[in-house]
Amino acid sequence: MVATQQSPLATLRQTSNTRVDATLAALFDSRPAVAPRLEAAMRHGLLVGGKRLRPLLVYMAGKALGADAKALDAPAAAIELIHAYSLIHDDLPAMDDDDLRRGQPTVHKAFDEASAILAGDALQALAFEVLASTAHPRLSHLIHTLASASGRDGMVAGQALDLDAVGGHPDVDALAHMHAHKTGALIVAAVRLGGLVAVAEDDPRLNALTRYARAIGLAFQIHDDILDVTGDTVTLGKTSGADAARAKPTYPSLLGLEGAQRKAQSLIDEAIAALAPLGEGAAPLADLAHYMIERDH
Repeated sequence: MVATQQSPLATLRQTSNTRVDATLAALFDSRPAVAPRLEAAMRHGLLVGGKRLRPLLVYMAGKALGADAKALDAPAAAIELIHAYSLIHDDLPAMDDDDLRRGQPTVHKAFDEASAILAGDALQALAFEVLASTAHPRLSHLIHTLASASGRDGMVAGQALDLDAVGGHPDVDALAHMHAHKTGALIVAAVRLGGLVAVAEDDPRLNALTRYARAIGLAFQIHDDILDVTGDTVTLGKTSGADAARAKPTYPSLLGLEGAQRKAQSLIDEAIAALAPLGEGAAPLADLAHYMIERDH
């Protein structure tokens, strides 16, 4: 039997996942647990499954601008910690009230609501501890990038807008505004964190990466909306049809399924065009853009 050769993107994803998973596991293995139940809930929400897309973006953006992989480990781990905390809190009964995440019971189901809240809080704090422990000439920019994307003006604002939109009738522009914060802000932060490890904030290539990230961030969310309609629970690792059940506005509900697919494709075209100033070094990022709307989960 001839072994199937991995695609270059699959190889990069595997390398990225190995690096960030080792960094994340070391955060727990390097010191004893003060509160074992809290520690177990944190591990469940962080280390069980996941695409590790945001760390991959950190590594790929940094590499495209010449950063050393080791210098990217802390930012990659930090953004995955923020993402994991957000999922734990989003799944709570007071938010999206989900029972399944990454094919496993959500943290509040596997443990309890209080443990889930505390686990999310601890993961968020740990993200900034990890990032602040690095020695980098632009450390303040790295911390500011992650903080602003995570909080009042970024991801948390997007979740608040999402909750407000349930049962409402926002137009496409309002939906894009919500997703630019809820999903897009952390994707943009991932790309900028990787870029900032390599170059100064005023480097024009960083602006090109930011335009790329904004486009793929919205495309990613549109495709998530599509998968909620077309996917199945086993493949998705979370309950399919949940958006319609909660009367949440989505791109398919506003544009129709084909209209949403066309919009996602146009954003991927926009993202790839934005990479032109980076030359051939951005080819893996272009491949990743295509993956955003080709994935099945």
